[in-house]
Amino acid sequence: MIRFRSAFLSPLALTATLLSAAGPATPAPQTGTLSNLQAAYNGESNARATYLAYATKAQNEGYAKAAALFRAAAKAEEIHASNHAQVIKAMGAEPKADIKAPEVKSTRENLQAAIKGESYERDVMYPGFLTQARKEGKVDAIRTFNYAKTAEAEHARLYQEALDNLDGWKTQNVSFFVCPVCGYTSTTRPQEKCPSSFTPSARFLTVG
Repeated sequence: MIRFRSAFLSPLALTATLLSAAGPATPAPQTGTLSNLQAAYNGESNARATYLAYATKAQNEGYAKAAALFRAAAKAEEIHASNHAQVIKAMGAEPKADIKAPEVKSTRENLQAAIKGESYERDVMYPGFLTQARKEGKVDAIRTFNYAKTAEAEHARLYQEALDNLDGWKTQNVSFFVCPVCGYTSTTRPQEKCPSSFTPSARFLTVG
């Protein structure tokens, strides 16, 4: 997920605006964790759209492997958004996303933006959200935030690998493997199970 969105420059402020502008007719009681979930849902939804746009750009520039990685990451962000949405609904609210038009530059610049955003989520955003969820005892929120945080760390690593050897990422017919439960993304299918959610490796999605 990337930081180009204003959502992650001030996630709590953004979600407060979204909820007041487009909340349910009878708003559910608001908590810090619910606001954080809404911010995360909005961000993951935007990240999916952005990464798909980045994938198209990478494909057009001849970076087939980078395009496959962006598509795999987009699938992972879709899974994160779905997980967040389920918890939001369980807390009595409706998930809201304001999808912005992605800003697409060169593949090298897009990778740099993606690394910046994924690193922010790994190091700042999701750790903060997890701290709040633990304070409130929101077990389901803790799980979905942990799943996303772990996957974003792996995305940051893969994007950095691509940036460091971009010319080598013109390889054709490359696939990535995505856990359908937590969005963990890998260059190879795990031997037995997902290292994050322990989902059997046979269930992993193949994205190329």
